[in-house]
Amino acid sequence: MVEHNAPTATREAYDAAASTYAQLFRDSLRDSPLDRAALGVFAEAVSAHGGGQVADLGCGPGHITAYLNELGLAAFGVDVSPAMIELARQACPDLRFDVGSMAALDITDGELGGVLSRWSIIHTPPQDVPAVLAEFHRVLAPGGHLLIGFSASEGPSCPTQIFDHAVAPAYRWWPDHLAGLLRTAGLAEVARMVREPQPTDRRQFREVHLLARKV
Repeated sequence: MVEHNAPTATREAYDAAASTYAQLFRDSLRDSPLDRAALGVFAEAVSAHGGGQVADLGCGPGHITAYLNELGLAAFGVDVSPAMIELARQACPDLRFDVGSMAALDITDGELGGVLSRWSIIHTPPQDVPAVLAEFHRVLAPGGHLLIGFSASEGPSCPTQIFDHAVAPAYRWWPDHLAGLLRTAGLAEVARMVREPQPTDRRQFREVHLLARKV
């Protein structure tokens, strides 16, 4: 039952947690040099292939969208949670934020130079992920780039694993498995970054960024 109602459950959970989430993660990039590096590489890749608009999908309270704009990208945010979008609009009134679903984006075919999905696809049940990746491919221009962030599963024998996320049920992915789904969707892996868990991390999971290009 959880999987059948995943979008609604995720929206309601993030609406309820929006204020707390914003306070916890507003300054998260300050102490995350590897995250800043991954976003920097993404920004350079998008700019080098002509720029264009960039969608931060699952933008939450908008802090990453704002950082992408600081890096010179024409970024806007989309999130399924109206409460998150309201906080983002309050924090960044000069930027665009829309309520929407990654599975059905109100974006024209080939409109975007880049898509960021940073720890947002984790709440999508695995059987629905190929359709979401196809939507990413649809909205990207030829040569456009996707940066997708997620937590890694234990190994190739466990391509996906559900875990008890603080807000809503979520899934970990074996990087090679998700990269294979990207290839099937027409998104070729360009690079990946893996961050090993640190002793102070609440969850001892590897964190992965995959950079892919629409072919």
